[in-house]
Amino acid sequence: MKHKHLILIGILALAIPMSIIAQNPNGNPPRPRDGAPQPREGAIKFSGFVQGMYQANLSEDGELVSNTLRMRRVRLSASGNLGSKVTYKIQGDFSRSPMLVDAFIKYQPCREFGIQVGQFKTPFTIESPINPVNLEIFDYGEIIQKLSGYSDVCGVGGLGRDIGIMATGSLFPVKGEEGYKYSLVEYSIGVFNGNGPTTTDNNNRKDIVGRMDIHPGLENLTLSGSYYYGLYKGSSDPAVLEEGKTNFGHGVRNRWTAGAQYNDGKLVLRGEYIAGETYYQLGYFNGEIGELSIQDCFLNSNGYYAQAGYYFQAGEQKIMPVLRYEHFTADQAIGNGGTNWYTAGINYWPLKSVNFKLDYSLVQKESGTNSHRVVGILSYKF
Repeated sequence: MKHKHLILIGILALAIPMSIIAQNPNGNPPRPRDGAPQPREGAIKFSGFVQGMYQANLSEDGELVSNTLRMRRVRLSASGNLGSKVTYKIQGDFSRSPMLVDAFIKYQPCREFGIQVGQFKTPFTIESPINPVNLEIFDYGEIIQKLSGYSDVCGVGGLGRDIGIMATGSLFPVKGEEGYKYSLVEYSIGVFNGNGPTTTDNNNRKDIVGRMDIHPGLENLTLSGSYYYGLYKGSSDPAVLEEGKTNFGHGVRNRWTAGAQYNDGKLVLRGEYIAGETYYQLGYFNGEIGELSIQDCFLNSNGYYAQAGYYFQAGEQKIMPVLRYEHFTADQAIGNGGTNWYTAGINYWPLKSVNFKLDYSLVQKESGTNSHRVVGILSYKF
């Protein structure tokens, strides 16, 4: 673990002097990548989105098993700046009960280096950082949710977010006729509690998460890799164990990804491979003899997805057909224990702020029966 922290310290030690050298001599902030103007200093911008969803689950023979309507997400956020180089964001979700989603402040002295502190998404995978309104299908894929801190197989995490501090930046700029176009390399590396959002740490080790994106001569093409090195802690007091098994002691949560994306504003191609190693202990308390035994457990998980979509536009209206294939195996030790998802969907924007997605999925369990899923989700953003 010590050498991991030395790597992080080395990166920060290199990036901070680079940021000082790279600042504009007149102190002006770097232009945003899309060229959008900076908000007026001190002004608060309120925004958000609402998602209502219908989901139907059907058996292999097409018989309706369950269906429901629900509010998938109800988000409200406030953002702004506290100066030319300091921005902030606070976001909450009200779909079930008020919940803090994001709360961070970011200091960005130059394009090459910025530091962000608070609660926010960890820099892991290509898909997880995408706003759910902008996803091509109705939600994040199963492999993203199970290995990226949403409903993680280790039992820790939520919303893909955590509390920590992160360094970000863009290196090796490429210039065009109008100046800066894009950077060849973008990086993010941070130290986090490892226990998920709005949760304090319960061990003396911090999780390290990093991601690097490379644009090899094309702004629209991204080659990406990310790594998660973490520990988590279950119940460490035998006195709390009742008859039976429960999570006990320290656990290891290591993940890595490799993927690519091409997005030119019309054609969107994206694919990733994700692997995870989860170690945990099970404590079994035998009440008759008053003895506690510990069992070591290892969970090696992996999976991948590939999807393609293309935007067709007529005035303000847009439509996008999408195809996606996904495979996920929670435990490779189980033969034929994986699941395949074959999804076909349609995205439709009748207005710029309104989006409707309709997805059909064939869910194929390698060691069980097939099933079908139909999901419709209506999103409004403001």
